[in-house]
Amino acid sequence: MNLRTLRRPASATALALSLALTVAACGGDDEGDSAGSGSGGGSSLSGDLNGAGASSQQAAMQAWAVGFQDANPDITVNYDAVGSGGGREQFLAGGVLFAGSDAYLDEEELTSSQERCAGDGGAIDLPHYISPIAVVYNLPSVPELQLSPATVAKIFNNQITTWNDPAIAADNPDAQLPSTPITAVHRADDSGTTENFIEYLVANAEADFPYEPDGVWPAEGGEAAQQTSGVIQAVTAAEGAIGYADLSQAGELGTAALKVGEEYVAPSPEGAATALEASALAEGRPEGDLAYEIDRTTTEAGAYPLFLVSYHVVCKQYESQEDADKVKAFMTYVGSEEGQQAAAQQAGSAPISEGLREQITEQVDAISAAG
Repeated sequence: MNLRTLRRPASATALALSLALTVAACGGDDEGDSAGSGSGGGSSLSGDLNGAGASSQQAAMQAWAVGFQDANPDITVNYDAVGSGGGREQFLAGGVLFAGSDAYLDEEELTSSQERCAGDGGAIDLPHYISPIAVVYNLPSVPELQLSPATVAKIFNNQITTWNDPAIAADNPDAQLPSTPITAVHRADDSGTTENFIEYLVANAEADFPYEPDGVWPAEGGEAAQQTSGVIQAVTAAEGAIGYADLSQAGELGTAALKVGEEYVAPSPEGAATALEASALAEGRPEGDLAYEIDRTTTEAGAYPLFLVSYHVVCKQYESQEDADKVKAFMTYVGSEEGQQAAAQQAGSAPISEGLREQITEQVDAISAAG
């Protein structure tokens, strides 16, 4: 398993995971019994399984690689952590067999997937990764920080520019806040993490962050960085910096507790899972699609509404049985209890519920080849 950095012609660096994985096909002579993650019989699979997308899934993808490789010996999975938008673009262009994305396919992308995928089913979103988005900061003199949604919105809209601003002081009455200038760091690439972050700000503080949710950062000012790793590096490098990133990547940086109702809640897998329980599947989606409409304004006790549901975007049907079996095998492991626990231990994500696993399994089992 290699971690490597790729140079792209029209952008900054893209982080790529080259995951040496293996797959043994699980038994059965019919298509519905294609390769899975367990012990096996049936015909073995070989070659490459290429995916691309969300850098938030980096730590989880490492865990899935190790577990999947232990169980299966013969296929190489390459995952290019170029960001959610880049992953969806590569998938829809036919460059990869699956995409990782922190935002589900929009209507235009769903239409495009009809041409990219075989048959007439197009693509679907599988919610395999649930994780808090942390507001990370570098301020050694303030080890604990509380922020209301309005304060966060003003910081990232460049209306609050020093750490001793009265709004931050009101959220932290017992803290000794320095006059250090604030550097607000946002993603430079098209990012599902950005879209989730903006959704949270707009839902809770639209007056202070009057933009449409999108994967591309809308506000002027601040500092831009490529992918999750770039945001973490930029915040780590500058005292007074603040950014947003998947909690699994926060490292030694401070993470702010956010005001939910009348309480301040720190980011945690449990808080994200509680917030997801208050949410529902999005309406008007294609059959089999499992995209979530997240309730960002929940005040459920212990809920942390700034979180992402990261998806794996797959075709319902692929051109070849080989491609269908590769995708089916990997997605079976990722969604299994074993795979979810491996990601939880490595990345601090919240394992999907048994009910959601059953829904995902039904869709993965239905992946097939055209004809």
